[in-house]
Formats: sequence, C-alpha cells, structure tokens
Amino acid sequence: MKLKICGMKHNIEEVADLQPDYLGFIFWKPSKRYFDGPIPLLSRTTGKVGVFVDGNIDEIINHTNKYGLNAIQLHGNESPEFCEKLKGRLKKQNIKADILKVFSIKDGFNFSQLSSYENSTDFFLFDTKGKLPGGNGYTFNWEALKGYSSKKPYFLSGGIGPGELDNLLEFLKKEESKYCYAIDVNSKFESAPGLKDIDKLEEFKKRLFETSS
Repeated sequence: MKLKICGMKHNIEEVADLQPDYLGFIFWKPSKRYFDGPIPLLSRTTGKVGVFVDGNIDEIINHTNKYGLNAIQLHGNESPEFCEKLKGRLKKQNIKADILKVFSIKDGFNFSQLSSYENSTDFFLFDTKGKLPGGNGYTFNWEALKGYSSKKPYFLSGGIGPGELDNLLEFLKKEESKYCYAIDVNSKFESAPGLKDIDKLEEFKKRLFETSS
C-alpha cells in the first residue's frame, strides 16, 4: 500500500521527512491550498504529483517540467480525448509522468465510463463528490467500489482521516480493495489549509503500513 499526502503548501519538509510515497501540490488557483513553489529537494522515493482542474495542456506541461513532477492528477472534467492528447504530448517531449484521472463518487457510480480512459491513464483516483473538486473533508460510500470492473490500480481519496482508519483497514481486507494502490489524505490532517499535523500523519502512516504490509 502506498500513501499520498495532498494539498502541500506550508510545512513540506516536515511532511517529507515522514517519507510518504507521494506528495500532492495543487495548481488550481481557487484552492486554499494553491501552490506556487518552490518545492524543496525531496527523497527519490517520494513522487511529486501536480493536481490540475480543467487546465490546458501547455500549462500542465510547463508545470510538469518546472517542478519535475512524477505524476499529473486531472481533477476536473477532462475528456478521454484530452487525456489521450496529454499522453501524446508527454511522450513526444520525452516526459515521464503518470496520468491520474479523478472520478467523484457519492453513493453510486457508473464504472462503465472508465473504459474510455483505460488507454490514456496510468491510475484512477476516486474522491468524494462535493462542492469543490477536492478537499471537501468527508468520505464517500466505499461500498460503491464493489462495482469496480477495471484492473487498473486506483487511489482512494475523499475525507480520509484518523477517525476513518479502522473502517479503512476493514475495507482493505475486502475484495473491492484488490486494486487499491494508494491512500490519499489531505484536509483531515491539517490545522489550517496546507499546514499538516505531523503527529497525526505519522501515527496514521504507521498503523496503515503495519496492517497492510
């Protein structure tokens, strides 16, 4: 199991010292966690994920080059054609960055719509449907993932915090978690937007990895 800590803004080095697998940086200006750098030097084992919401391809490519992003998270209404075009541009410019396409879930979800994204993405990410593209602070019904019909690995996101850990560990024992590649956390580990609570993160990571290893 991998851990992604998203919404990085303030105490980046302290969070990086916990050695998460991914740190997420939001490049969507309306967000309270909007990031405009610089990113401190990180361990090679910690990937940098750039979060974009209906950005244009030139913007995404520029940020990927500027920050040395390892992954691109598309958190808007990006079409399969957009993802395909982005993938082509990355390949043409010899940029090695994974593409994560986000889908928002509340109670149910039509997983058949994922098929058109299979060839143009590396991961799916499932978040909670809410007023904002992300960081809404509450979970969706993970029972919906019983309908997951793809074999593509996915990130599980949406309001996951210390209070959800026991339920999360139970979920990870179930068949529908078979392709769950990473847990994505954000607002439930903050004392202010973009300011992470190191003690809570450390305890969460310890228990998550002890149980899922």
